[in-house]
Amino acid sequence: MQVVVNDLLIDYARSGSGKSVVLLHGWGERSSSLMSLQKELDKHFDVIIPDLPGFGGSQAPPAAWGLDDYSAILGVFLNKIKVGPIYALMGHSNGGAVAMRGLASGKLSSERLVLLASAGIRGEYKGRIKAVRYMTKLGKALSKPLPSGAKNRLRRRVYQTVGSDMLVAEHLQATFKKIIIDDVRGDAAKLTLPTLLLYGKNDTQTPVSYGEQFHKLIPGSKLIIFPDSDHFLYLNHTHEVVKSIEEFLK
Repeated sequence: MQVVVNDLLIDYARSGSGKSVVLLHGWGERSSSLMSLQKELDKHFDVIIPDLPGFGGSQAPPAAWGLDDYSAILGVFLNKIKVGPIYALMGHSNGGAVAMRGLASGKLSSERLVLLASAGIRGEYKGRIKAVRYMTKLGKALSKPLPSGAKNRLRRRVYQTVGSDMLVAEHLQATFKKIIIDDVRGDAAKLTLPTLLLYGKNDTQTPVSYGEQFHKLIPGSKLIIFPDSDHFLYLNHTHEVVKSIEEFLK
């Protein structure tokens, strides 16, 4: 399904019936990446999963966007497609950071929050951000005399040396740079709604320490750590993740 919101075409999936549950994918993903959760949750809920602007079938934003921009357009989007009160807002990775910013700022509202390997703790990335900036300049300088194909291959190799997700969505490089320096711990501390945090023990992108910090910041929150899972815990531990979410929502 598609709808135009603030002059941007937004693609989204919607299925099921009952109380509204909104799922937000992570950086470089799309609504279909959360299909395993959708198939289980839409048995009991009205599940809405938008492709965030710039990903999947949704148009890219006209300028560099931050978490505030993404959470703002989500609020307008949900009103546009006539979603009633949101029972649960769920976010994976960067989607979790968008959810926390939206809830803390009042752009979004929900009765409950589920954070799946949520990102949003940026202080630990200071050295990496400097490395990304340095390697970006180096990659551009080294690739200048090369043909376009070789140039792109070299740039990808350079970014991979510092573990950057910048080229996961190359057309959103300016947005990526803006988001990766935006810390949401202050937003988490403002939250008072029931919150479930799910993290994978083997996650190197958003490690368990992130979940532990958010758990301390959000009063009454519940943290579950999956011992044999990585960043995509909802894919390699779908049954256990769904069970934890359903128990929390009941």
